[in-house]
Amino acid sequence: MVRICVAGGTGEAGREVVRQALGLGHAVAVLTRNPPLPGAREYYDGAAYFRADVTTGDGVPEALAGADVVIDCLEARTGKALRHYAAGGALLLGEAAAAGVVRAVQLSIINCDQSALTYYRSKADKERVYARSPLETRTVRATQFHSLVTGIFGAGSRVGLVPVIKGARFQTISPADVAAALLEAALGPPFSDSRAVETVGGPEVLSMASMATVWKRITGARGLVTELPLPGSTGRFLREGKNLAPEQRYGHTTFEAWLANRQENL
Repeated sequence: MVRICVAGGTGEAGREVVRQALGLGHAVAVLTRNPPLPGAREYYDGAAYFRADVTTGDGVPEALAGADVVIDCLEARTGKALRHYAAGGALLLGEAAAAGVVRAVQLSIINCDQSALTYYRSKADKERVYARSPLETRTVRATQFHSLVTGIFGAGSRVGLVPVIKGARFQTISPADVAAALLEAALGPPFSDSRAVETVGGPEVLSMASMATVWKRITGARGLVTELPLPGSTGRFLREGKNLAPEQRYGHTTFEAWLANRQENL
């Protein structure tokens, strides 16, 4: 049995890591700013939840005590958390080394170092922190989650439109498949490259328009599918297919299959 500390273990990917790790018989400690209460969607019996904050260090040593490996699924989209995202990664790794952890695995985004988006840049900055760590580290870059596009469709449908970005294709992946990749990296044999980076993609590449059609059919949502241009660097990133990894398909759950279980997934 391995003791795994899952940082950000209540988020979309993190809670899947917790669920699967417990199912494999491992001990799991969850590092989170807001521990869930029993009965909450994010709570799993058998996991130990620790209130901790990597921007300040509060509670981090307690969450890491006795851990063999860290899986970092922390997210930061706005405000202080985003500004201190890379520094928080450095603090987590430093405390992990002090606690005797030998391996750390983090979740990142495909080609985040080729995007001008602040959120993506923060991911790239944190990747560089991991590359400098004295620990054995692995960065798992994933293509976008299925929920990203459903969120866009759902927001637009509230005003009668289902927006589709002109020229965009996606290779979306389920959080469960990403969690499996993170656990493989965390529990596998020693890395041949102690600062390894790998990319995992979803099982299929689809146009955003075809995804919108599937989404409407399965969910019964209303709205006119409308193609819209996305200017700037983000639109170029998508048009150039930098969000795709067709030769690195890893996920098994298709967008349609994930939607079919939407009551569980959404």
